[in-house]
Amino acid sequence: MQTFQCTHCNSLVFFESQSCLYCSSSLGFDPDSLRLIALQALPASSANQPSGLESQAAPSALEPGTPAATALSQPALWSLLDSPEAGSPDQSQAKRFKFCLNAQSQNNCNFLLDASDPSGYCLSCRQTKTIPNLSTPSNVLAWKTIENAKRRLFYTLAKLGLDVRERTPRYEFLEDVPGEDPVMTGHANGLITLNILEADDAERTRRRINLHEPYRTLLGHLRHEVGHFYWDQFFLQDALALDAFRALFGDERSDYGQALEHHYANPRQDWQQDHVSQYAAAHPWEDWAETWAHYLHLIDVQETACSYQLQFATQGHAGSIHTTVDNPFVVFAQAPQDGSPQDIGPLLNQAMGLSLLLNSLNRSLGHNDAYPFALSTAVLQKLNFVHNAVRRYRHQRTGTAATQLSD
Repeated sequence: MQTFQCTHCNSLVFFESQSCLYCSSSLGFDPDSLRLIALQALPASSANQPSGLESQAAPSALEPGTPAATALSQPALWSLLDSPEAGSPDQSQAKRFKFCLNAQSQNNCNFLLDASDPSGYCLSCRQTKTIPNLSTPSNVLAWKTIENAKRRLFYTLAKLGLDVRERTPRYEFLEDVPGEDPVMTGHANGLITLNILEADDAERTRRRINLHEPYRTLLGHLRHEVGHFYWDQFFLQDALALDAFRALFGDERSDYGQALEHHYANPRQDWQQDHVSQYAAAHPWEDWAETWAHYLHLIDVQETACSYQLQFATQGHAGSIHTTVDNPFVVFAQAPQDGSPQDIGPLLNQAMGLSLLLNSLNRSLGHNDAYPFALSTAVLQKLNFVHNAVRRYRHQRTGTAATQLSD
């Protein structure tokens, strides 16, 4: 993710920031412009907010006993601090924002909405269908942690040009209930279910060790599961794309339950040759979801490194190789416009050099590797495929030339 600067004083601020530590300005994230902006409250007389706010996270959609966020009768409205509009005599001409209701009631969101938006919830929070019972204090912390990770996922999907308003996944964040089957994290028909225990660092580490996984993060879970959602979007109605998928990842029509059962009983030991993780070798659907998640991992890390103008050198038998990290989204914007696939191999090579740096820094601090993976040629090909599948889907949605998935 990119770094942000306070739009009032230019100080460094962060994606989750709600105020600037230097100038104390209130901050909010505008999901339309993907900017973190400094705000000033409008006078009460300017807050002509329509009543009857609605939300997809209405009380009827929540778990029994969950207190729903309550709309204020006159929610505070905000405008960009120091903007020409805000400084004009006629405040009615300024673009007006309101904060998500989860910012007002739970201090759990810094996303903004246009003041005229009939929903009280931001584009990210309204995707959540079910939350855990917030009368349990630990559930509140888990829910906030998960929503923070989901907002980061929202940002990356928006940067990729994917629809974050209409064709979006829905989420339910559930807790285990004594006497009932444990909550299984997964995706089905556009609904992503996450066991809130994944927000507990100790429990997540225990599960990672028990499953012999080298890497397990909350954001990684969300990226993986949303990969299943986009598989449906990309391939179910596109026969040519589906054929290309099967040629590279395998036939997803093979029995999924049997494949997972076989994987857990006898996991493949030579998975590194063709897959990004051992779990990816279980079934073509999981291969896609794991590869998709790593695509998001790598471009997010690269955007962050580029924002810090990172340069590094790696040593080899041919001497030093000096690298200046590119912004992946700038590279993506340079893709061919004739529908031919874009080769992001050079970008992926940068990412692997960057992972060496990250892992070395982690080891210096006594931590495990930040990115404990080595990507084979086959995996790099699959990452290229994921990238061009995103381009193809986006072009189909906008009516431009459909992207080929391979040469």
